[in-house]
Amino acid sequence: MVFCLKLNTCNLKFWDLLLAVSAEAYDALDPTGNITIKWDVISWTPDGYVAVVTMYNFQQYRHIQAPGWTLGWTWAKKEVIWSMMGAQTTEQGDCSKYKGNIPHCCKKDPTVVDLLPGTPYNQQIANCCKGGVMNSWVQDPANAASSFQVSVGAAGTTNKTVRVPKNFTLKAPGPGYTCGPAKIVKPTKFVSPDKRRITQAMMTWNVTCTYSQFLAQKTPTCCVSLSSFYNDTIVNCPTCTCGCQNNITEPGSCVSRTSPYLASAVSGPGKSSNTPLLQCTSHMCPVRVHWHVKLNYKEYWRVKITITNFNYRMNYTLWSLVVQHPNFDNLTQLFSFNYKSLTPYAGLNDTAMLWGVKFYNDFLSEAGPLGNVQSELLFRKDSSTFTFEKGWAFPRRIYFNGDNCVMPPPDAYPWLPNSGFRPVISLLQPVMFLASIVFLWAYM
Repeated sequence: MVFCLKLNTCNLKFWDLLLAVSAEAYDALDPTGNITIKWDVISWTPDGYVAVVTMYNFQQYRHIQAPGWTLGWTWAKKEVIWSMMGAQTTEQGDCSKYKGNIPHCCKKDPTVVDLLPGTPYNQQIANCCKGGVMNSWVQDPANAASSFQVSVGAAGTTNKTVRVPKNFTLKAPGPGYTCGPAKIVKPTKFVSPDKRRITQAMMTWNVTCTYSQFLAQKTPTCCVSLSSFYNDTIVNCPTCTCGCQNNITEPGSCVSRTSPYLASAVSGPGKSSNTPLLQCTSHMCPVRVHWHVKLNYKEYWRVKITITNFNYRMNYTLWSLVVQHPNFDNLTQLFSFNYKSLTPYAGLNDTAMLWGVKFYNDFLSEAGPLGNVQSELLFRKDSSTFTFEKGWAFPRRIYFNGDNCVMPPPDAYPWLPNSGFRPVISLLQPVMFLASIVFLWAYM
């Protein structure tokens, strides 16, 4: 076994170990979560077909934020895209062999992005044109899908001659998703608006994409700090949790909040490319979640949660928080956050999803005076389990935007004052005093 001498080395080695051991896209709190891509061939054309492609975000608490999703694949034959609605390819490719009617894209491996809000109506279809943003299934199921229409040429014109694309890739907006092969399934059935007629696709195939935090980034993206009313100790995020300050090898990687050059650094060259610019901290994480055990009542206890953004170039829209704690089974009241219980396993209600109230605090601004959101939770005590001892009042696990946040080590948690030891000292003091008197008297 190799022992790390420095905390930051331990953090990075542990993260690398996890990356090496498991790149599997499995989430214990959302074991069935995935993004399903459904490709419905709705009509045939003289040289191919017209299809509606819909992506469904079946993840409970992981959404896709701006700048949105990017979908790619490789054609099985020599297909081209004649036209698209609700989306567009990023490159046209070499279409020089076509005369007159030029295809939208001739690349063997097209890359597709969503259109922006405000797109003309004659270029839209249902569930399109959101800038690639997709909500999570729990937060907003009505907006957890994104669609576009594609007209494919130089393809087959029957179920037997069409070949499904391969090598699907999904970026949301960066890496992290792994897509399986396309599988032909039963054709999708569509119900008319008046629900009096059912039609179906000519052909349908599905692609399932799952997320892995280890593939998305090599270092953590958030951390947790702790405090309590019964202890003056504030347990900060572990040092170098997400990286270390190193302005020698990486100049400009962070900036102090009191620096006179803060404004010029924020609007510097990296602004257009969304290069992160973090506030200089000991943990160097873009996001910190603070859990404070605030008050203790006879039958209840209260917690304050604060989420702070340390990235000067990043806003978090539609942010979400997932917290695991055994007392969520007795959550009584929640202030200024939305709440939904997550029960990935039957009979176990210890996991909650929290997110902001629309138009109030669902937007976590960039680092600065407004770069935080907070709320308070009121729990009812369960006499059979409740205690402030041994760190029981602190969360077991916290996710921010679907990524697991690094917790402090358990031995650093704020503990109850050791009040039980003082009476022992007070009782032993007179006994020791009398013993010393007897000892001295015996040798006089």
